[in-house]
Amino acid sequence: MKEEAQTNESPMTEFIEKKGTWMTFRPDIKVVDCTIRDGGLVNDFYFEDDFVKAIYNACVQAGVDYMEMGYKASKKIFSPSDYGKWKFSDEEDIRRIVGDNNTSLKLSVMADAERTDYHEDILPKNQSVIDMIRVATYLHQIPTALEMIKDAHDKGYETTVNLMAISSVKESEVNEALDILSSSEVDVIYLVDSYGAMYSEEIRDLVAMYLKYARSTGKIIGIHAHNNQQLAYANTIEALIMGCSYLDATVNGLGRGAGNCPLELLLGFLKNPKFHVRPLLECVQENVIKLKQTLNWGYDIPYMLTGQLNMHPRSAIKFMNGNCNSDYTSFYDSLMADD
Repeated sequence: MKEEAQTNESPMTEFIEKKGTWMTFRPDIKVVDCTIRDGGLVNDFYFEDDFVKAIYNACVQAGVDYMEMGYKASKKIFSPSDYGKWKFSDEEDIRRIVGDNNTSLKLSVMADAERTDYHEDILPKNQSVIDMIRVATYLHQIPTALEMIKDAHDKGYETTVNLMAISSVKESEVNEALDILSSSEVDVIYLVDSYGAMYSEEIRDLVAMYLKYARSTGKIIGIHAHNNQQLAYANTIEALIMGCSYLDATVNGLGRGAGNCPLELLLGFLKNPKFHVRPLLECVQENVIKLKQTLNWGYDIPYMLTGQLNMHPRSAIKFMNGNCNSDYTSFYDSLMADD
C-alpha cells in the first residue's frame, strides 16, 4: 500500500487483539477453494467436466467449506467462443457437476464489477445451487460493487467483496472504502494481495485496519493471497492469526501466474479434525500433476520480480508464455526501464 503522510495515528498501528496463536482451534474458520476460478485464469477456463468433478469431490471429502466454481462474466463483453464454460458458470453447467449438491460443501462464484450482467445472469437463490456471490472490485468501482452486493443479498445469497490491488493505493482510500463497505449488506470483506507484493508486517497492519471497520458492523474478514514471493501460505497464516476467518486457497496452488496459497498446505496447518489432507493429495496425484505438462503456474523469477516491484503480473505471464522464458536478466531490465 502506498505510504501517505498523516498527522494522526494510522488505524493500521492500533492494537487488535489476536484471535489465537498458530496452535489455536478456530471454529469460525472457513476455507474457500478457488482452484477452478483462479486456476481458470491460466487456461481461459477450459477445464473438462471430469477435472472440475475431481476438484469438487476432493473438496467434499477434505471437509472444505466453499468451492468457487468460476466467474459470472458477461457474455456481452466476453465471447463464449473465446473462453471455457467456467468463465460464465451457467446454472446447468454447475448442476451437471454437483447435481443438487447434497453435501456440506457450499458453492460460490465470482462476479467482477462492471463485467457481469448480474441482474440477468445471477438467478434468485431459490433457483440456484450456488450459495455465495463474491464481488471483485477495484476501489474506483465500489459504487457498482455496492449495487451488485445488494442485488445478491436481496436474491438470498451470502456475499463477499474482494478489494483488489490494495498494495497500490493510498491508505486514506482504503479507509474510505472500508468505511463504505462495512455499512453495506456484504457479509465478508476480503483483503486481496493481487500482486503477491505484501510481507507479513503489511498483512498484520492491513488486517488490523480491516477489522477496525468490520467489527463495528459485524462483518467478517477474509484473505486471498498470491505467491509471487512464495509468501501466499505464510501471509494467509499471518492473517488467520490476526483474526481473518475466511481463507482462500487452491489445490496445488493452481492459479494465475505464481498461483495461490496451496490448499493442501493450509488444511495440513489448521487444527480442525473436520479437515482431511489425503483426498487433496490423491486429487493432485491423479488430476493436477498432468496439467503441468501444458500449463504454467507457480513461483518463478519473473513473478518474483513483479511481486517485488508491486506490479500486476501480466508482463511476467506474457514473458513466461514466450519462447525465451529463461532470459531473466532481459526481463528484469525491461521492468526497470518501465519503472
